[in-house]
Amino acid sequence: MDDVTNGGCLCGNIRYSFTGEPVMTAICHCRHCQKQGGSAFSVVCAVPVAAYQQSGATRVFEDVGDSGLPLARHFCPDCGSPIVSIAKALSDFTIIKAGTLDNPSQFAPMLEVYCDHSLSWVPHLDGTQRFSLSNFGEEG
Repeated sequence: MDDVTNGGCLCGNIRYSFTGEPVMTAICHCRHCQKQGGSAFSVVCAVPVAAYQQSGATRVFEDVGDSGLPLARHFCPDCGSPIVSIAKALSDFTIIKAGTLDNPSQFAPMLEVYCDHSLSWVPHLDGTQRFSLSNFGEEG
C-alpha cells in the first residue's frame, strides 16, 4: 500500500491527502507565486491527479500561465491559505502548495524555477537544478 501524505489550510476547513511520492518538488520564484503567497517564493509538490483527494470547498482565482493557458489557483475561502494550482498545461498533475502539508519538511525541493524572478537576497538552495524560467513551460 502507498504511503499517504496529509495537509490542509490554516483554519482546518480544507483537508487533503495524496498517495505515493510527489513526481516533483520545486521552488517557484515567479511573480504570481510571490504575490499569491505573500513571500519570496513558493514551494510546490506535483502529484498525479488520481493520487489527490480533498475535503472542503476552495475558492478559485483564474490565472493565466506563461503558456497562455488557464491556471486555477485554489485557496481556502475562510483563511485564505493557497492549497493547489491546477494548470491546463500540466493537466495530469495537481500542484500542491507544500507549506500546507502537515509535515512540510518531508519533501525537499529538487529544482528551482523562474530563477530570473528570484529576489536578489534569496540564496540558491544547494542540490537543486535551477531554471531561469520554467522546466515545464508553466507557472506554479
